[in-house]
Amino acid sequence: MKYPTKTIEVWAQDEGRIGLKPLTRRVWAKRGVRPIAMQKRGFKWLHVYAFVHPKTGKSAFWIISHVDLVCMEVALQEFKQEIDPDNQKIIILLLDNAGWHSSKNLVIPEGIVLEFIPAYTPELSPAEGVMPLLHEAVANECFTCIDDVERVLDERCVYLMGNPDVVRGGSGYSWASL
Repeated sequence: MKYPTKTIEVWAQDEGRIGLKPLTRRVWAKRGVRPIAMQKRGFKWLHVYAFVHPKTGKSAFWIISHVDLVCMEVALQEFKQEIDPDNQKIIILLLDNAGWHSSKNLVIPEGIVLEFIPAYTPELSPAEGVMPLLHEAVANECFTCIDDVERVLDERCVYLMGNPDVVRGGSGYSWASL
């Protein structure tokens, strides 16, 4: 065994794009009455980088303006610093095959091992199931500027980080002993 004193944790990571384009969901209404959903279409986006530990429901989120190699490196560094600042763990990170995840130029922090799920199988990623929990905060809402979306997402991320049972249930992998 190469690292006998380090603990091993399996985490999952995914990004979700949320912005001014409305997310509509079904709502309850009296029979015969059509519910009204206000919309103001816009095309500015934020990307939420979500890191999820399916066994405990622990999570970490970063809201970033876009996705690319540099943003992924920053998110990995921040994640490593928050989850394992003393370098006492080996973190196996499950992610999809997005170009900025699998680039040979990606600088991966020490102690993180990337494992890729098969292509076109988002259902295998525990982090994928957390994205609808983020969408709940902005569904059927009408935002006029991206700053308002970011404020609501900030609040939702803080809520999810403080409620690991919700995240564990949303990941769909609460049964896994990862």
